[in-house]
Amino acid sequence: MELLHHRETPSIAVESVDVAVWCDQGRWHFRYLVEGAQGLALPDPAAPARADGLWKTTCFEAFAGLSGGAYLEFNFSPSSQWAAYRFDAYRQGMREEPTEVEVWSEGGDSWIALEASVRCDALVARAPLGLTAVIEEKGAQKSYWALAHPANPSKALPDFHDRSCFVAKLADIAAS
Repeated sequence: MELLHHRETPSIAVESVDVAVWCDQGRWHFRYLVEGAQGLALPDPAAPARADGLWKTTCFEAFAGLSGGAYLEFNFSPSSQWAAYRFDAYRQGMREEPTEVEVWSEGGDSWIALEASVRCDALVARAPLGLTAVIEEKGAQKSYWALAHPANPSKALPDFHDRSCFVAKLADIAAS
């Protein structure tokens, strides 16, 4: 599935960001592919561990809706660090979500791919899903990519937490 950049945050060199999602032996896999990645600002490699603030530079994300307005947010960094949060409602009640995550990446002259393997009891088939990416290019230029961005013209900046961005269903993606 192709992500779209937010209208107010164009990219300098990135041509496309694509995502594939599937389930294998109880683990959800999220694979992001960036074409035109020669100018990306990437975080330094780090020990695989949970970390906060990953979205401040190049980071790949997934949001999964839960019942009653609650949702999950996963952050996957090319550094191999990750984060998993649960929110009770739109940007409210944020706390760490018990999760096992492995992140690895590879790349070439003009592309980078990141894959995350996630085991999280709260992440279930048929959950509404938003897939996103924060792409930082050299010179601190950032672009924000998502399957969909809020249609509300008053939201001039990207808002990945907006439930209207959760336009896919986890099982639909896994089956395709």
